[in-house]
Amino acid sequence: MPTLNEWFEKGIPVQDFVESMNVHKESLQSIYNRFQVSEADQAFFEELKAKDLRAIVITEDWCGDAMMNEPILMKMAEAANIEIRMVLRDSNLELMDQYLTNGTARSIPIFIFIDKNGEEKAVWGPRAPKVQEFVMELRSVLPPKEDERFEAEQKEVFKKITQAFTEDEKLWNEVYSSLKETLAKA
Repeated sequence: MPTLNEWFEKGIPVQDFVESMNVHKESLQSIYNRFQVSEADQAFFEELKAKDLRAIVITEDWCGDAMMNEPILMKMAEAANIEIRMVLRDSNLELMDQYLTNGTARSIPIFIFIDKNGEEKAVWGPRAPKVQEFVMELRSVLPPKEDERFEAEQKEVFKKITQAFTEDEKLWNEVYSSLKETLAKA
């Protein structure tokens, strides 16, 4: 079983990952270009710099949650001098299966923050709590899976979620706050 340091070394640098994206590249870049960390958080980021953290991100290009969460992490990482490496979930289940959501789901993205010795300091993902509430509320109107309307209605819900993730700055700020809370404990 590789160590977290080995997973980090194996990971793809952020720029290479973004350049290789096919599904959500424009949306991820759009969020990245529009989202800003708060000037008021300068002291927070200075403290984070002192912790000398790195991040392993378990992700896939097709994931809408990753499309929204990763550019926010990228901006925070720049402010705190955190190097990020991307590890593709589907070809690295050995790592993914150590970070299952609710012990069963291979939900992504998962952000694993490690120190320079490779010790895990914090884990975040796949969603900020308020974003989870938003998604569950939209999904609550879906008919049962057996219902013939389920597939079509689920596609509509996914469309609404993706649009909100791409445009709703309130959701971005929920991710930012949730990440700050996690990193404060790192």
